[in-house]
Amino acid sequence: MVEKQYTISASEGLHARPTSLLVGSLAPFSSDISLIYNDKTVNMKSILGVMALGVASGATITVRAEGEDENEAIAKIDEVMKSEGLAN
Repeated sequence: MVEKQYTISASEGLHARPTSLLVGSLAPFSSDISLIYNDKTVNMKSILGVMALGVASGATITVRAEGEDENEAIAKIDEVMKSEGLAN
């Protein structure tokens, strides 16, 4: 299991377009990938689950990946978070 924390820096928080790109980028991975925010855990491969959390700018989230390609999944999340300007 691999966990990583991010502080959301996008002024709109986790809004629809970049969240869609983020969720879509995780489809090839077989690992279970979760996003944890305010003591709620959702499947990070579900756009509705991620959007339902209402993650605002300045919030700290935790991403957890568990499975055979967990390190690659976290690397992809890092890449998308940075390229879309979502988190530091």
